Amino acid sequence: MQYKPHEYQKYATNFVLDHPVSAILLDMGLGKSVITLTAITELLFDRFDAHKILVIAPLRVARDTWPAEIEKWDHLHCLTYSVAIGTEQERRNALMAKADIYLINRENVDWLVTKSNLPFDFDMVVIDELSSFKSYSAKRFKSLLKVRPKIKRIVGLTGTPSSNGLMDLWAEFRILDMGQRLGRYITHYRNKFFTPDKRNQQMVFSYKPLPGAEKVIYRLISDITISMKSTDFLKMPECVINEVPVYLSPDEQDIYDTFREDMVLKLKNDEIDAVNAAVLSGKLLQMANGAVYDEDSNPHQIHDRKLDALEDLIEGANGKPVLIAYWYNHDLERICKRFDVRQIKTSKDITDWNSGNIQVAVIHPASAGYGLNLQSGGSTLIWFGLTWSLELYQQTNARLWRQGQRDTVVIHHIVAKGTIDEQVMTALRKKEKTQSDLINAVKVNLTVRRKIA
Repeated sequence: MQYKPHEYQKYATNFVLDHPVSAILLDMGLGKSVITLTAITELLFDRFDAHKILVIAPLRVARDTWPAEIEKWDHLHCLTYSVAIGTEQERRNALMAKADIYLINRENVDWLVTKSNLPFDFDMVVIDELSSFKSYSAKRFKSLLKVRPKIKRIVGLTGTPSSNGLMDLWAEFRILDMGQRLGRYITHYRNKFFTPDKRNQQMVFSYKPLPGAEKVIYRLISDITISMKSTDFLKMPECVINEVPVYLSPDEQDIYDTFREDMVLKLKNDEIDAVNAAVLSGKLLQMANGAVYDEDSNPHQIHDRKLDALEDLIEGANGKPVLIAYWYNHDLERICKRFDVRQIKTSKDITDWNSGNIQVAVIHPASAGYGLNLQSGGSTLIWFGLTWSLELYQQTNARLWRQGQRDTVVIHHIVAKGTIDEQVMTALRKKEKTQSDLINAVKVNLTVRRKIA
């Protein structure tokens, strides 16, 4: 297929070419992969400024999306690539093969750097979903940081740079610029821009930005960062956000309230403990969905309110394909028991969905939330169970609401009233504002830049 780039795509490609260190905060669906591959092609064959490229991405994105993009566009057919996933021997063989681009899933970054005994001789690295390096204590972060001085060019791609607040940015930019802009140490960054928020005596659970900190942070990273929102540059289909309330019976609500208040609930003869707030939150989300695990990982059914609502939504789709996002395994088991569904897990599943051969599909946001193009197969997404993660929430929504979608996208949220579901929806909305603030702070105004040029 012939590549006819939009103006914003040309600008983003040139930004990568002109900046050895770049953070490309592109909204989902704007074509991060083809933009970056176009720049890689020029760096390899025209400028001779790159020779061996490593792309780090989520597993399915490394396996399916990047190869598909290379095969799709005529101007990229000169590129050779090797996909380093699978068993250790398969990864090793792929990394030893001759290619321009090597694709690896992020879980194997630590293996590549510290265990493979292969030379890290990549002069350019692309991190697809830079936000997956937001944890400075993770092995993938520490390992990549060790070899960062060897990398001449580095590109960070994401549509969700600060899904849980500005604290996420430090690790992401520490990898990119080795601490030039936000500092080399998280403690210095935290002390300079944040103040303790929620705490219990000496234990600090969260931090909030100091007055004016956001603007300073955005200014510090602005020279290597561009941001674009799909609604600014594409004629996106309409997206309708809908909440579908369900109500527990008095007995069901009493079970929920008792557990929330006492943190211990006896169902039949099994005791379920929630030893801290995080565990309690997870248990309450499970109960809102209709079942809860005991300490032996056995599920106990509490209600079918969400299943009933899901049935109504599927029937109301009148035969149109429906994509269901679930969170817990017992959600999946109960959905599969009641409906004829198919999980989106393999490349064939993706192809069959986009070909219109699957009427009701289920996905887990953590395993299918990144980079998968599912917009050709349907336009209705139903959140059966909610997640606290804004990143996974936005990424999953963007599987359908993206460039190439022909129909109005409808995103349903089944919300159990009087439960933690309501707090999750509120939290997602609040986090989205922080995310939007960052995006807007470094947003590209192509019209103004063209006039200046």
